[in-house]
Amino acid sequence: MARFEGRVAFLTGAGRGIGAATARLLAAQGAAVAVTDRDPEPAQEVAETIATAGGRALALPVDVTDASQVEAAVQRTVGTFGRLDILVALAGILRDNLLFRMSEDDWDSVLATHLKGSFLAARAAQRYMVPQRYGRMVFLSSTSALGNRGQANYSAAKAGLQGLTRTLAIELGPFGITVNAVAPGFIDTRMTRATAERLGLSFAEFTAQAVKTIPLRRIGQPEEVAQVIAFLASDEASYVSGQVLYVAGGPRG
Repeated sequence: MARFEGRVAFLTGAGRGIGAATARLLAAQGAAVAVTDRDPEPAQEVAETIATAGGRALALPVDVTDASQVEAAVQRTVGTFGRLDILVALAGILRDNLLFRMSEDDWDSVLATHLKGSFLAARAAQRYMVPQRYGRMVFLSSTSALGNRGQANYSAAKAGLQGLTRTLAIELGPFGITVNAVAPGFIDTRMTRATAERLGLSFAEFTAQAVKTIPLRRIGQPEEVAQVIAFLASDEASYVSGQVLYVAGGPRG
């Protein structure tokens, strides 16, 4: 039996990077997957890749800051696949700047996408998970939750997700629902490349600087984070809840 046979997963921000890698992995291991993203084209591409490989996937355009869109997408997922077992909330954006240059819109948009978006997805998902007394929720935090220059908004959002994780683990645990977070370090994604550009560095220069501080002396790949998310979404992690697991090539926290 495949690891996720009979399970249904709903992913936000799954059109690219870690989200896309996670969607493909869960599908390869038997899950039916709802691939959602604010941008419909990459979500559709991921879903088509999954279908071509023999999996089941549904692509949905979703703005995670809009409660009605999130709720409709979750409802559509359940209507299509019959249930909902796994939520992986990965949607995120960057609006980096030093505090004195950061606008209110920079702050609000990042907090809304990362933190409010994850809250809305969890609230919608629990409506189906609680009655069946089973569920897995995984949020995407970051090592930036520990503080990072030029990312007051992003760091606050990612730290907030760790608090949300622990609180929901307490609230939802009695219903057989586990809630955990994964906190990646330097991963080769579009967002990381955008940070290099903001700093005026080539990605190679940015990487060369970063690996000096990473014990494994290399950067991570989206597929490596996806493997950790899949573990937390599986029954192998049935007694793991309220935890934040750093995937950073070395100790953090």
